[in-house]
Amino acid sequence: MFSASRPTRSLLDSDSTIYALSTASGRAAIAVVRVSGPACVQIYQALCPKALLPRPRVAAVRTLFDPTRESSSSSVLDAGALVLYFPAPKTVTGEDVLELHLHGGPATVKSVLAAISRTTRSDLPVRYAEPGEFTRRAFMNNRLELPQIEALGDTLSADTEQQRRLAVRGASDALSRRYEQWRQQLLYARGELEALIDFAEDQHFDESSDELVLSVVSQVQTLRIQVGFHIQNASKGELLRRGIKIALLGAPNAGKSSLLNQVVGKEAAIVSNEEGTTRDIVDVGVDLGGWYCKLGDMAGIRSAPAKGKEPVVIGTVEQEGIRRAKARALESDVVIVVLSLEKGASSGVPYKLQVEQEVVDAVNDCVVSGKCIIIAVNKCDRLPLDDQSGQFLPQPLVARVRELFPTVPRKRIFGLSCREAQLDSALEREDPGHLQAFLRGLISTFEEVASPLGIEGDANGEYDVSYWEDSLGVTHRQSSNLQRCLQHLNDFVTQTSRTSMPPVPGQEGDQQSGEMEIDIVTAAEHLRFAADALANITGKGESGDVEDVLGVIFEKFCVGK
Repeated sequence: MFSASRPTRSLLDSDSTIYALSTASGRAAIAVVRVSGPACVQIYQALCPKALLPRPRVAAVRTLFDPTRESSSSSVLDAGALVLYFPAPKTVTGEDVLELHLHGGPATVKSVLAAISRTTRSDLPVRYAEPGEFTRRAFMNNRLELPQIEALGDTLSADTEQQRRLAVRGASDALSRRYEQWRQQLLYARGELEALIDFAEDQHFDESSDELVLSVVSQVQTLRIQVGFHIQNASKGELLRRGIKIALLGAPNAGKSSLLNQVVGKEAAIVSNEEGTTRDIVDVGVDLGGWYCKLGDMAGIRSAPAKGKEPVVIGTVEQEGIRRAKARALESDVVIVVLSLEKGASSGVPYKLQVEQEVVDAVNDCVVSGKCIIIAVNKCDRLPLDDQSGQFLPQPLVARVRELFPTVPRKRIFGLSCREAQLDSALEREDPGHLQAFLRGLISTFEEVASPLGIEGDANGEYDVSYWEDSLGVTHRQSSNLQRCLQHLNDFVTQTSRTSMPPVPGQEGDQQSGEMEIDIVTAAEHLRFAADALANITGKGESGDVEDVLGVIFEKFCVGK
């Protein structure tokens, strides 16, 4: 970062005007300096003493001068800067904003930043912005909500198309509006209960106390289901944000390293006919059809041979590699099980499916852990030519794979040949080795894994896809607060429910039934805590807002009757 005067000020010092280099530091064609605050016009007049202020939101070419020297050719800082002026309040920060688009040479940028620092006055202080201060002022001036600010980081770090789409969803105000709507529902429900506490004995309501409580409970039960789906979709959105973790699991020499190299398009892992070439985990990041993936090639999994077979020594290093491979598979989102076709023992059996029992056991552990399993049968070039068509796998072979892995659907079983894919330039087939078909199936699996969950239909039987897609943009911080909110909603329903509650997605053990004594005061407190959790997400409003709650109380308390 270019050096500049930086007086030590608090981030809450909103009376000062701040400035900073908005583009990356270093040599470039253009550099943008942004200024925000009440002294924007003063700074412009100091840098451009002989030129009128540009019309709002209209770019103008100006010559910038050193404000400490008389305007002349010797005091020019930049002879062709593009200047834009944005008057408050409809600006990125809610304040006056001045943008200087300079020639991007380091010396030019440094001289302009130094010149701006010299325009300060006692009544209009000017200082270099602290990290994140432009965004902070946008939040304080109601130009951005907290969820939108969180999405800014995702926008800047997005490497793939899916990450970009996720960031765009978060940059809208859809989530903020949804959270605020939920908070208002809870405030209204709390107001109804407090009206019941204060006035039920001596005032007339349009409905009985029991009916009012049951109505509030019904609203909260609907809300808790929606919050539960948002929490689940947050974990799916995290797959897009951090990348889908994929493990290549299989026996030694099954072709895991070859498949990794073909997918990433380079020799990321060593390929050899010698078994046990890969000992440690080789992680490679790759963009597959807009999805960021982290592929992990791992040690082959095998066990000591049975009696009567050729003895194989599994050393300490290989044992550790096998242990790490199993652990990496259990940590992954998707597990690709690589099997191989080997030559048969006789001409009547031209090939056989090579399967290690240790691999089957490891896959079963992954199934129990809820991992998504994909089967890739490699070395299918060893199949008879009659079978090397269609989906590259004959039905008997598919049946054998389904027998070994009954939980894996047919659409996630693929045949391929890494050898033919590597020799694609010498083959006339459209998809040598069926590698592209495998990748299309892999991307289709990603779409299923990361597709948002939601309520199938509203009152009209229509499913709002965009609403649940927005919930993929829920960040870890938002999800943590939603979990707190859900817990308080569960406590509320437990406190007030007279019948069994409907299940919440991903929540177990919260079914309650039977007659319960209702404590309205405690129940209202649960609603307050739930609303507080939602307020923490947006950073605005508190469930304890007296005016909001009293408004509901006096609405329910029929004044004049």
